[in-house]
Amino acid sequence: MTGDSAWHPGAGSPGPVTGLGGPGDYASRVLEVAEAIPPGRVMSYGDIAEYLGEGGPRQVGRVMSLWGGGVAWWRVVHSDGSLLASHEYEALQNYRAEGTPLRPAANGVIPRLDMRRARWDGVP
Repeated sequence: MTGDSAWHPGAGSPGPVTGLGGPGDYASRVLEVAEAIPPGRVMSYGDIAEYLGEGGPRQVGRVMSLWGGGVAWWRVVHSDGSLLASHEYEALQNYRAEGTPLRPAANGVIPRLDMRRARWDGVP
C-alpha cells in the first residue's frame, strides 16, 4: 500500500478511495449517492456499497470519514440504526429537523433510527 492511498483489500474492493488531490472515482460515487439521499431518509454503509455494486461497508465508511463532511453525512448510517458515536447529538438534531423516523428512546437513551421506515432504496 502506498502513502497516497487508503483502502481495505478484499473481495469486491474498489481499490484506492483517496489520493493526494482529493477523492478518487469510487469516493466521488459514494459521495454522490450520499448527497442524493432525500431529507428524512437514510442508507446504511452497506446499502451504498450494494447500490454501487462495488466495495463494502468499510470502504464506504472510509470515504465518509475522509470526505463526508461536505454532504449530508447523517443520512449514511449503521445498518442497525444506531447513531454515529461522538456525532449522535448533531445527527439527532438533523433527523428531528428532517422528520427522519426514529424508534422511541427508553430511559433517556439516545434513540435509534427506525430503519424499516427510514431506509431509502435509491429510487427517486
